[in-house]
Parts: sequence; C-alpha cells; structure tokens
Amino acid sequence: MPWNLDDSRPIWPQIKEKLMKDIVSGVYRPGESFPTVRDLAERACVNRNTMQRALSELESDGLVITNRTAGRTVTNDEELLMTTRKNLARAGVARILKEMEELGFSADELIELIISEKGDDSNEG
Repeated sequence: MPWNLDDSRPIWPQIKEKLMKDIVSGVYRPGESFPTVRDLAERACVNRNTMQRALSELESDGLVITNRTAGRTVTNDEELLMTTRKNLARAGVARILKEMEELGFSADELIELIISEKGDDSNEG
C-alpha cells in the first residue's frame, strides 16, 4: 500500500499517523514484532532519522514497545488500541464535517447522505 506522503506538511507526523492506522486496524497485531527502522524507511522512501522520529513518537504514545533484545513490538494494551482507534475516527469525522459544512450541508443532511450511500453500496454486487 502506498504511503502517500504530502509535501505540504512535515513527513514524520504523516508517517506516525499511517503507522497508527496500521496498528489499530490490525495490519500490525498486538504483541507482534514491528518492522525495523531500516525496513520501514525503505518502504516509505524516507530517511531513517525521519522514520526513527515517528517511531519514537509511537513509543511515547505507548503503541510500540522497544525490547532491548527483541526489537520493537506492538502494545498488547487493548484499551489503548481502542482509544487510539476512536480518536483517529473522531479526527476523521471532524475533517469530514468541516468539509461538508463548507459545502453547506447540515449534520442531519450528511447523515442522510451517508445512509443513502451505504444503502447504495449494499445493492452493488
């Protein structure tokens, strides 16, 4: 999956966000070994120092744990994972609401639109 990094803002927060999404969505499972800085930097086509900064932030947040002999692993803290997942979802909803308000949609109109789109999806294929 492409990393889709945007030059309009700093790279390391974008990397952190992508890795957070990968963690909470199960790409990297709780307790599982986490890829090395080198591997992740190569995948993202970024400098290792940039990747290290993003990983340090994930460690500060408790999502990734560094073990001296075993490298990094994903946290087993299910409550932290669920809280992070909900926070990411809230941020996404806030962005969508702002964009829709700029288009003149009310929250109720947006809800109706989402329901109708979801209904259209269930009728496809």
